[in-house]
Amino acid sequence: MSVTTITITDPQLLAQLAAADGPIVFRGPTGDTVKTLAPVPYGAPPAGVKSPVSDEEFEQARHSPNSGVTLAEFWEKVKRGEGR
Repeated sequence: MSVTTITITDPQLLAQLAAADGPIVFRGPTGDTVKTLAPVPYGAPPAGVKSPVSDEEFEQARHSPNSGVTLAEFWEKVKRGEGR
């Protein structure tokens, strides 16, 4: 998926976007819908993205004083898609 970056300089539009709660519908000057977006909470993965590590595995690791894997090794495993 590609990312499109649009810089907004209109203070009123910025305030509307900042105050939006839920999906946002952008309309053109004629009232036609240009794009509908659903905001993703900060720190939450987008819909359909699943963590390679389960909640149970995170909890188990949190209680374990030493998993035997360095942080660098852990991230390499995550990059390779090895969640188990």
